[in-house]
Amino acid sequence: MSPTPGILYVTMQPDPRLPTPQFHDWYNNEHGPGRLRLPFCLNGFRYRASDLQSSSSSSSPRSGSSPSGGGSKEKPEWMAIYDIEDMEWLTKDVYTRLRKEPVQSQRERDTMKQISVDRRFYDAVSETRAEGWEGLDGVKREGEGNVMVATYASTEPGESDLESVKQLAGWRRTRVFVTSYLDIKDGKAKEWMTLHEFAPGVSTPASKADERQRTYELYYTFGPAPRDLASLASKDAIPAESTDGRTKTTPSHVSSSPAEQKKHPSISSYITTPDGVELPYTLTGSADPNAPLLVLINSILTTPSIWTSFTEHFLSISPEYRILSYATRGRSTLPAHSLSPVTVDTLAVDVVTLLDALRVPSAALVGVSLGGATALNAALTFPDRISAVVPCDTNSVAPAGNAKAWGDRIAMCEREAAVSGPNNDEPIVGQDLAEATVRRWFVAESYADPRLASNIEDVKQMVATNSLAGFRASVNALYQYDFRPRMKDFEGSAAFLVGAGDGVLPKTMREMADGLGDGVELKSIEGAGHLPMVERPSEVAEFVARFLG
Repeated sequence: MSPTPGILYVTMQPDPRLPTPQFHDWYNNEHGPGRLRLPFCLNGFRYRASDLQSSSSSSSPRSGSSPSGGGSKEKPEWMAIYDIEDMEWLTKDVYTRLRKEPVQSQRERDTMKQISVDRRFYDAVSETRAEGWEGLDGVKREGEGNVMVATYASTEPGESDLESVKQLAGWRRTRVFVTSYLDIKDGKAKEWMTLHEFAPGVSTPASKADERQRTYELYYTFGPAPRDLASLASKDAIPAESTDGRTKTTPSHVSSSPAEQKKHPSISSYITTPDGVELPYTLTGSADPNAPLLVLINSILTTPSIWTSFTEHFLSISPEYRILSYATRGRSTLPAHSLSPVTVDTLAVDVVTLLDALRVPSAALVGVSLGGATALNAALTFPDRISAVVPCDTNSVAPAGNAKAWGDRIAMCEREAAVSGPNNDEPIVGQDLAEATVRRWFVAESYADPRLASNIEDVKQMVATNSLAGFRASVNALYQYDFRPRMKDFEGSAAFLVGAGDGVLPKTMREMADGLGDGVELKSIEGAGHLPMVERPSEVAEFVARFLG
């Protein structure tokens, strides 16, 4: 049976008593991304009605007004549309389970009780595009506006009617749909719906006497990764967590750090790469959806927590930024069907996959050790996606002895044979290599500083608890790479940073900076070793903030 493409078309009218931030946080950070994670759900858009008397349209999420802009149950204010690869998927458990326990969260159940929802399925009939038309689901078109005119009729629209709409200024695309065979099974009458898309700010067609018509403006484009910090900047926002615990939203008025001077909203969630690897991430900082993004890439055997103090310092200097940190590939055991062994190219693609999922056209990168090599490789490979890069404590070419050195470290882990816990037999790196690693990474002064004792212990436990299988796979990225031939042609914005006590790396990174071009700065951090963002977070944050301007 050939697939039947179509759309899921949903209109919603929230109860006026439902706080706007809660409505948008649920819709943008839970409901929509949950659908976009399904491979057959090709895209997702939220629209706000512009044909309501008291509606105040906006092209981006807001958190300050009531969710009701004059809409009613009969004429809802909000519409969402999802392109579906094959409508049959909407009958299968992979989709229907989203609306049932235990997958559906309590937050969603409580929120849906306060919303009038009309969910419809339509099969695709025809599509006509203007010359040069390009879909708004592309990341590079994030932030662009769109007007959608939906008309409903009991008969299929005539060719002359469709042709007349194409002559209107700003016309982009027309699609005709009919009530899906899925809904007809449930006894719904057949109806034709036509969606006309226009550029913002142009005249739209008037409906005929026998038609119903609605007009909407694009409000938000879904991606598979929750990213709406704007709805979390309000005092009316509430902390929320998905049923599986893998997605959490924290409003700016709720802080996990009592000592934090400037509180920022945050989202912790995950993406899934095309080869099935889950990469957990945390997004925090400015609530502006168009704020610049800084991506932090950790070293092998550590977690994004090495950037915690850096992040607080950086946002106190540059609050206009969003910051993304994530657990790099190899922190956990990789699925059998994933790309293995891991290479620096695999890791660079992971960066762009994150940007795509978060719908970020370009970002600045800071990475340390293998994360520094990843950042540099991403900037060299995807110059149109990386606005600036700061590699830290890394090499432009894999040292000849890396394979043996890291092979010996894996053997040390295998001899200890540590596991993750009494009820889990998953092999982990263990304490032997963790102790040897932190002794190598941190300078003697840091060990003598009681203020850093807990930081060093935290890093030690990061190393000790890393999946041994993930370590084996990811360490391969350190064995063979050479960026030097491409560095000489680099035209982007870059600076380098290194701990002054990190062995030969200050000299090596001086050569890297010189190899990238004249005037490329190298910052040496005194009193720091391999992880200067742990030992001297404020100095690293100040340098990065100054470099980024």
